[in-house]
Amino acid sequence: MQLQFFPSKTMAFYMARMFLARTFAVLALLVIVLQTLDMLGKSGQILAYPGNGDAELWRYVGLRAPQIIDRFLPFSVLLGTIITLATLNQNSEVVSMKAAGLSAHQVLAPLILSSIFVAGISFAFEERVVTRANATLSAWEHVDYGPIPRNSGVKTNIWVREGSQLIQAGMVMGRGASAQLADVRIFTRTNNILDSITKAPRGRYAGGMWQLEDAVRFDVARGTQEQLGTIRVAPEVRPDQFTLSKVDPDGLSFTELRSAISDLKDAGRPVASLEANLWHKISGPLSAVLMPLLGAVAAFGLARSGKLFLRAVIGMGLGFAYFVADNFALAMGNLGAYPPLMAAWAPFLLFLLVGETILIRTEE
Repeated sequence: MQLQFFPSKTMAFYMARMFLARTFAVLALLVIVLQTLDMLGKSGQILAYPGNGDAELWRYVGLRAPQIIDRFLPFSVLLGTIITLATLNQNSEVVSMKAAGLSAHQVLAPLILSSIFVAGISFAFEERVVTRANATLSAWEHVDYGPIPRNSGVKTNIWVREGSQLIQAGMVMGRGASAQLADVRIFTRTNNILDSITKAPRGRYAGGMWQLEDAVRFDVARGTQEQLGTIRVAPEVRPDQFTLSKVDPDGLSFTELRSAISDLKDAGRPVASLEANLWHKISGPLSAVLMPLLGAVAAFGLARSGKLFLRAVIGMGLGFAYFVADNFALAMGNLGAYPPLMAAWAPFLLFLLVGETILIRTEE
C-alpha cells in the first residue's frame, strides 16, 4: 500500500471534494466581505463624478472583484486546507488513514493534486481576466472615474540607446513604419564622454533608417555648430522602441509582458523589476500548491490532546509568513536589490523546504 500514491480513489475524491468546497466557500466569503469594505471607501469617489450612478458602481465591482479573487485565492487555499485537515483530524479520520498504512504524504496527495488544479485555474484567470481588469481600472482611476479617453498613440519624452548614442524624442506619433518623431536630439559619446549633440525638429522612419530633416550638429570639444540638412541615422533602432510607453506588469499577460521586456531590452532600458514580475506570474499561482504542505501541521497529532487549535494556528502562521516573504522579495526585486529569479522563486523554494522539513520530522 505504501507503493501507491493514491491507495484509495474513493478516499482521494472524498478529500479533494471536501478541500475544493471549503476553499471556494472561503474565497466567496472573502470576496463578499472585502468587496463590500472596498465599496464603502470608493463609492463616494465614483459618484463624485457628474453623471455617475448605479451602473458605474456595478462596473467598479466587475473590475475590482477579479483583483480580489486573484490576490486572495492562495489565502483561501491555505484556510481551506486547515479547515479540511482539522475536520478530518477532529473526526479521527486521519488516524484511520495512518492506521491503514498511509504515510503523511499519501494523506496530503489528494489536496496537493487539487491545489495544482487550483493553480492552473488561477494562472488562466489572471491571464484572461485579471490583467484586462487591471488595465481598465487603472485607466478609469486616472480620469477620476469619468469617461476613459481613447489612446491617441502620442508619446512624449522617449529615450532610446543605440551603441554609444542616446536618442531623445520630445514627441512620438504613430506606430510601426508610420512613426514620426519631433524635437529629436542625438547624444554621441566616446568612453562616456560627450562628443556631439545632433538636433532636428522632425524625423520619420524610411528605408529601415530614421530620416532627420534640418539637422544641426554641435561639436562639444570645438564648440562649433554645423548644418547637416537631411541625414539618415540609427539603422538598428526599430519604431516600436520609440513607441514603448510605461509598462504596467499587472495589466499585461505573461506573453505580452515578455514581449514588452524584449522590446525594452532592445531600447536599452532597465528591465530587472519587470523580469521579477514576469516570473512571479508563474510562481504566484503556484503558491497554491504550497498551502497543503504548510497547513499540514493541522492534520497530524491527536485531536483530544488539546493541541489541534495550536496546530491550526501554526499552519496559518507558516502560510502568512510565506506571503510576507513573497511580497518582500518581489519588492526587493522591483528595487533591483534581488535578481529577478531570486525575487520570484526564492520564497517558494524556501517554504517548500520548510514545509517538507516540518512534515518529515513530525510524521515520517
